[in-house]
Amino acid sequence: MATLERRLDQAPQPASEGANVNDWTCALGLDSERRVVQGSSDQLADAIRRGADLRIGTQFRHNEHIDVTSDSDEMVNEVAEFAVTYLVDDRWTAGVMSLRQPVELPTGFGPRPSMSYFLYNEDGGQAIARLHLDGQPAVGEPGASEPSEASPDMPKYHAQDGWDSGTNAPSHNFVYDFESFSYFVCDRWQQVLAHNAAGEVQSGSIEALAEAFGEGRAVKVGVSGLCADLHEDHDALAHELFVEIGSGYYYTAQSLFIAGSHPIVRVRPDVPMKYQSRGWDAGWLVLRTDGVVVYRRCDPYSLAFEDRTLSCSIRWFVA
Repeated sequence: MATLERRLDQAPQPASEGANVNDWTCALGLDSERRVVQGSSDQLADAIRRGADLRIGTQFRHNEHIDVTSDSDEMVNEVAEFAVTYLVDDRWTAGVMSLRQPVELPTGFGPRPSMSYFLYNEDGGQAIARLHLDGQPAVGEPGASEPSEASPDMPKYHAQDGWDSGTNAPSHNFVYDFESFSYFVCDRWQQVLAHNAAGEVQSGSIEALAEAFGEGRAVKVGVSGLCADLHEDHDALAHELFVEIGSGYYYTAQSLFIAGSHPIVRVRPDVPMKYQSRGWDAGWLVLRTDGVVVYRRCDPYSLAFEDRTLSCSIRWFVA
């Protein structure tokens, strides 16, 4: 709690003066054995703490990662957006692809319409949760599953565990030995308001947020404690989830700002972050500067929706 209070009271230092904050820079680079070769985990955490956007670049050979029967050993460079980012225990970073459908390279989409919630940790550990959208009936129950077996011709894939096979929301944790990992950040955000779960302002002001919003500037939030209920057996680690908002509303007489978020994926906060049975879900947020947060939650197994009302400390950023 002391760490959270200190973060609310003291706005993070912005990117260095004179830097072009619209540029993407590599805060952390890993080699094929996931050893640090550029930047540092601290540098990445500092950027995410400031609200920085995250994209992760990797390299792989087509016939090692996509089609092991192919004669093509062409090197493929991939850069993916991780629109939901996490800072866990004020030190560990992870990102989730929140908008991706399965892709079958080089021809088109994968066989089942679904959300592909890839999760990458700062150490190169990876995971995938699927939210199937095609209406096929489930044939399994939530719980531990056998890890998916890799082809003998895919030695760079290392399955760690599996969850919820046969349900509408299977997931597993793994490592694929990409040729390299590059954690790119765009440090374009400025914190203009921080308040606690009761809406008490700790730094900045609602007026500063409203003024920037009124100029058409993009807005992003860092929400503390949003995933705590995903830990059933012990207290969750301190964590912030960062996501951009899509729409905002400023009630001028009340000095109340309300925002609707882009889609989010909630994951049980741990070091490292991993998918587990009933340890993740997805949805959208409505956030208010009085600390009220409404989470429209999609149950991954049934696709049923419910609204949950929470109180959260929030930091507000403008681009």
